[in-house]
Amino acid sequence: MLADSFLTLHYRLTLVPSEVDVVDTFDGKPATLQLGIGQLADPLERRLLGLAEGREEVFDLAPDEAYGERQASLLVRLSRSALSQATPQAVDGLAVGDPLEILAPDGKRVVGTVLAVDADTITLDFNHPLAGQAMRFAVRLIGIL
Repeated sequence: MLADSFLTLHYRLTLVPSEVDVVDTFDGKPATLQLGIGQLADPLERRLLGLAEGREEVFDLAPDEAYGERQASLLVRLSRSALSQATPQAVDGLAVGDPLEILAPDGKRVVGTVLAVDADTITLDFNHPLAGQAMRFAVRLIGIL
């Protein structure tokens, strides 16, 4: 299998220790994805490299092996006026839990989750929603193209 292979597989991501499934394709249609283009997190893709067709594996992943540890530096408090310049979305009416896409200083579009709102500022969390979570990654590799 090459790092840019197309795969057809069933997979399940489960939070540990709660055993809550984040995604599960085993009872439905299998997923088809291409490695190396960001459809799965890099650490998950690395677990797939080298697996043969027909293999079933289960990998337990610490937070730093899945979506990373939560980083306090990714919690950002911005003024409403700064946010108005960085996003086409209206900042009035935002509530805790809402996603907000902004244009970062480097030109990339990033999505944060609203953590707090007050009259002058909005606090955003740019951590991946699954950051800080231990996970179990179960996979059945059906085909490699």
